[in-house]
Amino acid sequence: MMTWRIGTVISTGRSWRGARELEVTLDRPLPGRDAAGQVTEAETEPATVRALAYTDLVGDPGPGDALLLNVSALARGLGTGGYALVVGPASAGTPLPPDPEPGPGHLVKARYTPLQTMVLGVDEQESPHHATLADADSLDGMPVIVADLHSALPAVVAGLRHAHATTSRSTDELRIAYIMTDGGALPAAFSRTVAALRDADWLTTCVTVGQAFGGDLEAVTVHTGLLAARHVAGCDIAVVAQGPGNLGTGTRWGYSGVAAGEAVNAAATLRGRPVASLRVSGADPRDRHLGISHHSLTAYTRVALAPADVPVPAPDTGLEDRPAWGAPLTHRIREQAQALAETRHTLVDVPTDTTLLDTLRTAPGGLRTMGRDLDADPASFVAAAAAGIHAHRLTTSTTGTA
Repeated sequence: MMTWRIGTVISTGRSWRGARELEVTLDRPLPGRDAAGQVTEAETEPATVRALAYTDLVGDPGPGDALLLNVSALARGLGTGGYALVVGPASAGTPLPPDPEPGPGHLVKARYTPLQTMVLGVDEQESPHHATLADADSLDGMPVIVADLHSALPAVVAGLRHAHATTSRSTDELRIAYIMTDGGALPAAFSRTVAALRDADWLTTCVTVGQAFGGDLEAVTVHTGLLAARHVAGCDIAVVAQGPGNLGTGTRWGYSGVAAGEAVNAAATLRGRPVASLRVSGADPRDRHLGISHHSLTAYTRVALAPADVPVPAPDTGLEDRPAWGAPLTHRIREQAQALAETRHTLVDVPTDTTLLDTLRTAPGGLRTMGRDLDADPASFVAAAAAGIHAHRLTTSTTGTA
């Protein structure tokens, strides 16, 4: 939650490229804090505080200007930064949201930006789960599916549910965690996909890590996010992918999804079972993304230093005749996949058929990637679902529930 104030500039201070310090008087006092950091009665006089304006974002304010300020860190008494952060111009008397209720949590996400927000981290000292995570060091063999696009998430989960429905003898529902990294959108609330999956109980929990925020649980790193999924949320499987809105430049390394390789390393380091979901397309007009995307090949052959299982969809009946699929695409995928087998990974053939398409069509919120739906590019979603099917096999072989 954020604490807002309107401040009037008294004077300007030091400046450096892209930033200027200001002295401002707040329209209302900051909440007081006692020695233990608990909220006390507010000061009787409005505070004069230092503020920081990022001039490329909000302009260069001067004396007398009224500004909208994010004072969350100051209100919590954090020394970090020590500034009120300028969000933009304001008018005196502008209605502001009420101050958040006092509570634990001092993890700052979107740090040092005008919209930084404070949350309770599952792994911080104020968390009731701190003792659980303080020395946690293993995922106990939990499968961790890694994907580079947010759009893969519902297809991966559909694959898990498809396998569970067709092969499991257990009546228990799978407990699935989504670990949202900060390569794309930072707010989890931006993702209608996550909201739809949570509302339909297709996901047990969403854990936002790094600078991402707004999940059911908040964590500092992918590592603690995975450990929280296992030991706090009690999940059987985790899916790691960036939020919506990946960043790409058409170059080998200038792509936010390269971090998928680092997620493979994290899963292996914590003694999980990494499963590398392939980004596949049969309809992308760009040759570098046709078949297995060059981004998957870079992330898994160059960045991932730990071995992973790489599920490769093996179309059975009815799929190879689909538009944007066909035998040439299957041949291209298998040929490209050899580059992964020649490094350190294990290729796993996963049979797929039209019944999987039926399951994919039930995904809450629908399926769409790079502007294409399931009918326009079935290979994209079947490849992601294949990772879910294989991860389910790993879960049942470990737990003996199937």
